[in-house]
Amino acid sequence: MTSRRTRRLAAAALTAVGCLVPAAPAFGHAVVSPPVVEPATLQVFTLSVPTEREDRETTKVELTVPKGFAIDSFAPAPGWKRTVSSTGSGESAVVNKVTWSGGTTPTEEDAVFQFNATATAAKTYTFTVRQTYDDDNVVEWSGPESSDTPAPRIDARESLGGSGTPTIAIVALVTAGLAVLLAAAALVAGRGERPIA
Repeated sequence: MTSRRTRRLAAAALTAVGCLVPAAPAFGHAVVSPPVVEPATLQVFTLSVPTEREDRETTKVELTVPKGFAIDSFAPAPGWKRTVSSTGSGESAVVNKVTWSGGTTPTEEDAVFQFNATATAAKTYTFTVRQTYDDDNVVEWSGPESSDTPAPRIDARESLGGSGTPTIAIVALVTAGLAVLLAAAALVAGRGERPIA
């Protein structure tokens, strides 16, 4: 009886963990995070670009900035040199493109760059990232979300409350955690009983 109960709890835990799969974000893509922000709020953003090719290194990353996304300043990126293309001057300067070069990021690691910026209005911002490898092969992260090389996107929303993918992911994570704890407790309890001869 206890063995059957243990199996049921373990199956419930696996089912709950399986619920996480649709809620999890896609990995192995160039991303700008956080994916959802409040408009007109200065905050830190991170650009992460994966080196996916075997035995190759990323040597240059170019970020084309969408209209209405205002970059204010940059965090240092050790080993990388930064070139900024902008229009205007002084405090009214608008960053259009940023290029990081001179550094290297090996296979299965991400080139990571941070900057302070503001999404000026509530809408979806789509970036273009051009990644260059040490053999001059180029990957354009500019496709639709369903493609192998999707363009990084962020959503600026007036209200971050309400139901959406982030909320679903949190609920799924909590549910899976509870189910795993229950299954572990059942397994520990089952070990303490003697088998029936």
